[in-house]
Amino acid sequence: MLADSYGRVATDLRVSLTDRCNLRCTYCMPPEGLEWLPKDEVLTDDEVNRLIRVGVTMLGIEEIRFTGGEPLLRRGLTGIVAAATALRPRPQTALTTNGIGLARTAPALAEAGLDRVNVSLDTVRPDVFEKLARRRRLPDVLEGMAGAAAAGLTPVKVNAVLMRGVNDDEAPDLLAYCLDHGYQLRFIEQMPLDAQHGWRRDTMVTADEILDRLSAAYHLEPADDHTRGSAPAELFYVDGGPATVGVIGSVTRPFCGACDRVRLTAEGQVRNCLFAREESDLRPLLRGGGSDEDIAARWRAAVATKLPGHGINDPSFLQPSRPMSAIGG
Repeated sequence: MLADSYGRVATDLRVSLTDRCNLRCTYCMPPEGLEWLPKDEVLTDDEVNRLIRVGVTMLGIEEIRFTGGEPLLRRGLTGIVAAATALRPRPQTALTTNGIGLARTAPALAEAGLDRVNVSLDTVRPDVFEKLARRRRLPDVLEGMAGAAAAGLTPVKVNAVLMRGVNDDEAPDLLAYCLDHGYQLRFIEQMPLDAQHGWRRDTMVTADEILDRLSAAYHLEPADDHTRGSAPAELFYVDGGPATVGVIGSVTRPFCGACDRVRLTAEGQVRNCLFAREESDLRPLLRGGGSDEDIAARWRAAVATKLPGHGINDPSFLQPSRPMSAIGG
């Protein structure tokens, strides 16, 4: 098992396949983008497959989410998915994407065994999308979501971040769009993971504010019959259900005590928390003749040092040097 000293066991693996992205979202990176990892530092498909195999067959990983950057930019994506779903015991698989190119790739991903997708969508207004993402790609994202649903990658989950003064008035509109299309919407509090280190607690739209905005247009009641477990979202029935909306209060309502996640960066670093200040490098073992047992041992040691919480609300909190695109969500 991947257990830490606080009794938590990591069974959910987030695998970043690239740090590159084709959007420039304001809460993630500057307009000019970032300096990408050199190609020779990024894990090969075979190396990614080996780490996933070790995680599933030796360390108890049950769920795998492929992330980025933008994972659809990884040429070997479908092969990596197929290798993961061929493992026994078979892990559940998901993909977090901005949706650009998903309409084209969704059938192949479904054939490879991918179970579902999460698509980032912060607005349904083209002008606001361009302001947030610095690209005119909203139609491509919406087409990608529809393509995923048509390919059977369901439920299609939608992740939305509200930015004060930009799209914080759109909560009801986003929910209406998702209800109309059968998507499951989850609002996420903005976290301090931007490359510019411009995040401020006092400008963040909180979970309470999100619920207030939604409640002005819909009747919400806690979905108490849904077992939350280690899931980050608090679920609410919309107008009596069965449709739900989720709110992930990563900052104001932390759920660190139930966290079951561990992350691999695109170059093979283990991160036991999004906000970890230290990483454990598995790449030297991959490329230096290390055995699967050696990899498993280092991985266990990395998770064992996990702190009790992310510490965002502590005065001593320091934002990690890596932005979200380089960590993988």
